[in-house]
Amino acid sequence: MRLNSRLFVPTLLLGLMVLASCGGGAKKTASSTTGWSYNEPETGGFEYQAEYEQETGPGLVFIEGGTFIMGSVEEDVMKNWDNSPRRVTVRSFYMDETEVRNVDYREYLYWINRVFIDMPEVYRRALPDTLVWRRPLAYNEPMVENYLRHPAYSEYPVVGVNWLQASDYAAWRTDRVNEMILVDMGILELDLQQSGQNNFDTEAYLLGKYEGVAGKSPMEDLDPDKDTRRVRQSDGIILPRYRLPTEAEWEYAAYGLIGNSYEERLTDRRIYPWNGHTLRNPSKKERGRMMANFVRGPGDYMGMAGDLNDEGDITVPVDSYYPNDFGLYCMAGNVNEWVADVYRPQSHEQVGEFSPFRGNQFKTKVLDEEGYVVERDEYGNIQYRDETDEDILDRSNYRTSDNRNFRDGDAISNISMGGNWSASEMSTENMYSDSPGELSSTISDRTRVYKGGSWRDRAYWLSPGTRRFLDERESRDDIGFRCAMTRVGGPSKSK
Repeated sequence: MRLNSRLFVPTLLLGLMVLASCGGGAKKTASSTTGWSYNEPETGGFEYQAEYEQETGPGLVFIEGGTFIMGSVEEDVMKNWDNSPRRVTVRSFYMDETEVRNVDYREYLYWINRVFIDMPEVYRRALPDTLVWRRPLAYNEPMVENYLRHPAYSEYPVVGVNWLQASDYAAWRTDRVNEMILVDMGILELDLQQSGQNNFDTEAYLLGKYEGVAGKSPMEDLDPDKDTRRVRQSDGIILPRYRLPTEAEWEYAAYGLIGNSYEERLTDRRIYPWNGHTLRNPSKKERGRMMANFVRGPGDYMGMAGDLNDEGDITVPVDSYYPNDFGLYCMAGNVNEWVADVYRPQSHEQVGEFSPFRGNQFKTKVLDEEGYVVERDEYGNIQYRDETDEDILDRSNYRTSDNRNFRDGDAISNISMGGNWSASEMSTENMYSDSPGELSSTISDRTRVYKGGSWRDRAYWLSPGTRRFLDERESRDDIGFRCAMTRVGGPSKSK
């Protein structure tokens, strides 16, 4: 049917006016409960931002969440039985396209050395352990001397970083990204004279504990009694924090099953982040090329000269091989990656079906006698303390601040499981004591999960369902990390 152009434009305008008046997806200009106008100084200046869509932070890829079968998809050759399949749901989130590179971590070290010039211990605490490359009967000194700092390895994944250092890096990255957002908008001037306690910290800024230097385009305050103001969380300008992904998030993102689904039906499960059971590319154009960096067999780390199989004697640049269906590189092989979770063999039986995670330690801000947030600590961070029994006395959704050991030997699980040990006998201290004659374990509340397989591993560990663990204070030459960020709002991006 052919439309009359003279009638189409007025009809279209009338339709838009009707939609606006009905509020059917249109931007609201007044409160539906009070009738007061939003964003108007004449009515007090209450600000409301409609139709918010989160920006994708630097280096990140959007991962649309959903349900999937988390756990092993092949025989457990290690006989650990620590990841039996179970269905869970993961919220939408963002994840780094690649592993964190040496150049990224050197930028972090450079900033620390410049800002904490009078506090050298901060720099020393952040340094990766380059001695992880050493072996008693192997000549790896070139890696000790060159891998972190030589430009030849700038695009390679950083290693020798423990779980605590990786978490600190993510916190630092949050502040640098948000600081630059405010600088680019003209709200703040870039202050290169920051030092020690007086450095830009996202949370400190939002709480009014960082003043900084006002830019040429400060935030206008619509309150008729004020001129300008600092950015608020309700403005949606400040991005959520960078962090380590949870184990469920990492595994979900690694499989990339979005490429194998059709109308809420999964057509094929995967062993690896790609289709099929082989480790070489089956496509006609790329047939035979390796899909990841791993050990093919005893003593074979890269194949024979003239036809190297994976082009990697050790690690390789972080954007090597082929991205999975979410656009993520090296989710199998190259380096293992830290995730946020505390390790327990039976996590699959204990964690929630929605956003599963073990490792919660609930804290609250330290307040002064008048109820205000106290000044920042010597490193410029907002001060927190563990929640006490008094803080959570009237809560029913959780009963303890430290939940790393929840339902794993604590008094609550002792009662609910019908055990016959006393609470003192089942305490964390006794469970993980190294004293002779007492119950002990290599698994503690400091034990963290790492996943993905590495350049030192056989193909079995490349499956996202496998899991291993290491003390959060330790590091290795085959463990790196990548960051994630929470998705706020709806699970799907606006079209």
